[in-house]
Amino acid sequence: MINNTQIQERTAIDEGLRNYMLKVYNFMAGGLCVTALAAYVLMSSPSFMKIFYNFNSAGYVTGMSALGWIILFAPLVMVFAFNWVVARGTPQQVQMLFWGFSAVMGISLAPTLMIYTGASVARVFLITAAMFGGMSLYGYTTKKDLSGMGSFLIMGVWGIVIASIVNLFMQSPGLSYAISIIAVIAFTGLT
Repeated sequence: MINNTQIQERTAIDEGLRNYMLKVYNFMAGGLCVTALAAYVLMSSPSFMKIFYNFNSAGYVTGMSALGWIILFAPLVMVFAFNWVVARGTPQQVQMLFWGFSAVMGISLAPTLMIYTGASVARVFLITAAMFGGMSLYGYTTKKDLSGMGSFLIMGVWGIVIASIVNLFMQSPGLSYAISIIAVIAFTGLT
């Protein structure tokens, strides 16, 4: 039989968890807004393409510039910086790195977003948001401890990074498709 004290304790825990989750989702929404704003500002700039791409005398793209490659991989470098800052930094430093990561992510996504139509970008964004919402709801309501999956999934992310770099040279559509499926599974599990 559950007494009044146990009900009050459970209610307090639920309220604390709800407040914590609301704070996390507000930060994520803010980060997405910063990412979108950074991408939009760069895409609105007429000289934007010259930052990321090299052009020949006829005006055709011949490849990415050195700065383009640096900006493309900057979010990956920042992910590793997160581990160091979370372990050794202050909450303010972690928050500043998060906002910086959000902006750099928008900058690095801008060239990719210029390739696709607004409709395809919106569709992928909505699918991703729905997937995130569904999986976070599952994680919030499940009684299972999902923390053991983290190290296995991180190994999967390393595999995705290595396979993606290899596929830059191989240009295999099959490998690209497999990487996409594995990435969805790994990042869904990490979420």
